Amino acid sequence: MESVIGLVNRLQQVCTALGDHGGGDETDSALPTLWEQLPSVAVVGGQSSGKSSVLESIVGKDFLPRGSGIVTRRPLVLQLHKQDGPEYAEFMHAQGKKITDFNLVRKEIADETDRITGKTKGISSVPIHLSIYSPNVIDLTLVDLPGLTKIAVDGQHESIVAEIESMVRNFVDNPNCIILAISPANQDLATSDAMKLAREVDPSGDRTWGVLTKLDLMDKGTNALDILEGRTFKLKKPWIGVVNRSQADINRAADMTSARRREREFFQTSPDYAHLASRMGTEYLAKMVSKHLEEVIKSRIPGITALVNNNIDELEKELMAFGRPIGDDAGAQLYQVLEMSRAFYDTFQDHLDGRRAGGDRITSVFEDKLPAALKKLPFDKYLSLQNVRKIVAEADGYQPHLIAPENGYRRLIEGALLMFKGPAEAVVDEVHFILRDLVKAGIGETPQLLRFPTLQAQLLAAASAALEVFREESRRTAVTMVEMETSFLTVDFIRRLPQMDDAPPPKRGDFVPQGADRYTEIHLRRIGSNVSQYVTFVMEALRNSIPKAVVHCQVREAKRTLLDAFYTQVGNEEGKQLSKLLDEDPALMARRQALSKRLELLRRARSEIDSVGWANR
Repeated sequence: MESVIGLVNRLQQVCTALGDHGGGDETDSALPTLWEQLPSVAVVGGQSSGKSSVLESIVGKDFLPRGSGIVTRRPLVLQLHKQDGPEYAEFMHAQGKKITDFNLVRKEIADETDRITGKTKGISSVPIHLSIYSPNVIDLTLVDLPGLTKIAVDGQHESIVAEIESMVRNFVDNPNCIILAISPANQDLATSDAMKLAREVDPSGDRTWGVLTKLDLMDKGTNALDILEGRTFKLKKPWIGVVNRSQADINRAADMTSARRREREFFQTSPDYAHLASRMGTEYLAKMVSKHLEEVIKSRIPGITALVNNNIDELEKELMAFGRPIGDDAGAQLYQVLEMSRAFYDTFQDHLDGRRAGGDRITSVFEDKLPAALKKLPFDKYLSLQNVRKIVAEADGYQPHLIAPENGYRRLIEGALLMFKGPAEAVVDEVHFILRDLVKAGIGETPQLLRFPTLQAQLLAAASAALEVFREESRRTAVTMVEMETSFLTVDFIRRLPQMDDAPPPKRGDFVPQGADRYTEIHLRRIGSNVSQYVTFVMEALRNSIPKAVVHCQVREAKRTLLDAFYTQVGNEEGKQLSKLLDEDPALMARRQALSKRLELLRRARSEIDSVGWANR
C-alpha cells in the first residue's frame, strides 16, 4: 500500500495548484484551508546555519541556489520519492518535464522564484513544488523556508527582514507543522534564530527536532555533547548532529556519496561522539523524521477526512444559495431573469400575506394611524360659535334664511368634510411607503438576486414605478370618496337630528335695534352640534371605506400586477441587454469563483484519500 507521505505530497500539490498555500490572501481568508491541516516538516534556520547543506545531503544532490544574502525567497516544498530507476526531478509548474541535470534544477528554482517575486529580491509565500525521484532517498517531504536574517542586502527593502520572520513564523506556528530547527554548533546556541523561534511557537518542544550542524568546525578542545545529550536545551525529540560538506567541497562539487561516507567516519572515529554515532548523521536524521512524519500523518488522516467532508457540505450549500451559473444564450438568460423575478415576487407576496413580517404594518395604518389622524382634525375650532355664526351669515348673503339656515348647514358640512382629504391622502402615502419597503426587503431576501446588482436595480425601478401608478389611482379614489360625501348629503340622518326653530318674530310695534344679532347662542350651538354629529357619521363611514379603496387600488394591484410591465419589457430585450441584467456583482463573482475553486480542491482531496484507503484506517 502506498505511503501516507505520498498521499500528503499529492494533497499539497492540489492545494498549491488551486491556490491554497496556508494563510492565503485577503480574498481567501474566509475559505477553509486544507494546506494548514496537512502535516509537514519545515526546515528553519538562520543564514549560514548550514540549512541548504542539510537538505542537499538528505537528497544526495547539489541542487539548491547559493549565494550571498537572502537566496531562498519562496517556500520550497521538496518531495522525495524512493523508487528504482534513474534519478530525476520534476516541478509541479512544469509537470511531465523530467530534469536529470540538477544544475538545471537550481536554475529553475531561481527562475521560478523571480517569476513571482520579480528580480527585486522580494519574497512570496506561494510555494514551489519540487519532486525528486531516486533510489537513494527515502519517502519524505520537507519545506525549505527562507533563512532568518537580521540585515537586508543591497537591492532589498529593510522590511524584508520582518517579512521573512513573519512568513516563517506563520508557517511554523501551525500545530500540524514539524519544525526542523537548524543551528550551527560553532556558534552560541543561545543566539540561534531557529531555536529562538521554535521555543516561541512550540514552548513544550513537542514538534521541534534540533539539528546541530558544523560539529567538525568547533574550536579544538570543545564539543557539543551537552546539547546532543539534552542537558543544555531539552527537547521532546532527540538532538541530531550532522556534518556537511565544507565550502571547499561545495566549490569543487565534491561527490555527495563520499561526503556521506566522511560524515559517518567522523562520528564513528570521534572520541567525543563515537558512542552516539548510531544516532547521528544525515541518513539517520532523514530516517527518523520520515518515520515521525508518517506516524503524525496516520494520526491526522481521520480528522482531515472529517474536515474535508464537512467543508464540502458547507461550500456546496453556500454555492447553492448563489444559484446556477449564468446561461450562455438569450433564451436561458431570459428564463433565469424571469425565474429570479418570480422568486422575488413570491417573497414580496409572502410579506403581504403574513408568511413574512411586514404586512401587519398596513393594518396598523388603518387601525391606528387613520383614526388618530381623523381625531386630530380641528373640528372644535371649525365649529366654534364665532365660526358657525360667520359661515351661516355669509351663506345667507343679503337675504336671511326664512326657516332654517340650509345654505349655512351645507357650507359648514362641506367645509368640515373636505378636511378628510388630508388623512385620506396620508393613508395612501403611508401604504405606498410600506409597499416600497417590502419591495426592497423582498429583493434583499431573495438569495438568487444577490449576485446581480443590475437586475436588483431594474426590479426595484420597475416595482417602484408600478407602485407610483397604484398610489395615484388610490389617491384619486380616496379623494373622490370624500368629495362624494360633500356632493350628496344623507338627508334622512340630518332630518332625524333635533331642530330649533328661529325665535318668534317681534310683535307689531316692538322696537328692534338696528344691527341686532339674527342668531341666538342656543341656535348657533344647535347648528354646530348637528353639523358635528353628521361629520362624525360620515367619518365613521370613511374610516371603513378608505382602507377598502386603498387595499383595492394599491395592495391588491401590487399582488396582481406589480411586475407586469417589467415582464413585458424583459420579454422584448435582446441578448445583450439580458446579459447586462445578469452582470454579477464583482465581489460575489470573486467569492463564487473562490468557492468553486476551493470546492474542487476539497473534492479532489477526498478522492485522493479514498483512493488509498487511509480514511478507514
